[in-house]
Amino acid sequence: MTTTDAVPVHPSNLDQLRAWDGDEGGYWAAHPDHFERALAAYDDALFDAAAIGSGDRVLDIGCGTGSTSRHAARLAATGSVLGVDLSSAMVDVARRRAAATGHANVVFAQADAQVHPFEAGAFDVAVGRTSAMFFGDRVAALANIGRALRPGGRLALLTWQPVERNEWIREFGGALAAGRTPPAPPPDAPGPFSLADPGVIRAVLDSAGYTDVRIDGHEAPMWFGTDPDDAHELVLGLLGWMLDGLDDAAASRARDALRATITAHRTPGGVVFRSAAWIIRATRSSTTA
Repeated sequence: MTTTDAVPVHPSNLDQLRAWDGDEGGYWAAHPDHFERALAAYDDALFDAAAIGSGDRVLDIGCGTGSTSRHAARLAATGSVLGVDLSSAMVDVARRRAAATGHANVVFAQADAQVHPFEAGAFDVAVGRTSAMFFGDRVAALANIGRALRPGGRLALLTWQPVERNEWIREFGGALAAGRTPPAPPPDAPGPFSLADPGVIRAVLDSAGYTDVRIDGHEAPMWFGTDPDDAHELVLGLLGWMLDGLDDAAASRARDALRATITAHRTPGGVVFRSAAWIIRATRSSTTA
């Protein structure tokens, strides 16, 4: 474990800390309404899988700006919620939003869930919406989370299905790549699609000490903005790094291509792209150390 000025982290998560407690996390924290709404269509399926009871103690892994924590707090009305995230900026936003909405049974902490010393058996349920894919060591992280669950406690995760099933990243990536083929990341590297293969998901959860694994496919629209201008600005702020290395003319063509696909996806409710995710549920083994 490495102790930084921000938070104790595992060395394999230092790059994630730099991103999420740096510019990337800061960008999400500056646009909480957009990013919370983008994934909101998955919340019913995720929380159905979590089956949170009114008195449950809930751990929200990678809580971001807190929408999932607030959702869990409403379900666990007489219980409690701890939301953790590597981003201090997003945790600050999460605290302010929970206070503003009167969610007194939720608290937040900046933490690396892979190594954070959670109290053993302190939670009944752990949830993670598009977070488990970013751990440097997914098995170690999910095992640490498992130790924080009581024996028989529940885990519910949302991870992306493969790229070809997710129109949003295909379209954005294709436009901004400007004909280039980006190098494929190593298969075990952290990233949004590192848990896209159900076989990998099962192997990771089995190694981390979970049983009764169930993986269900789910499709939902992803919302990126009220209109093309709004969505174009959001996506460029998120993925503009893909323009690095392009000359001015190529970068201009890439931005135009991005605007074209965004405009083509305008609906009466805003800019919407198709997406597909896995809803994963598992049980903490009674023999987990």
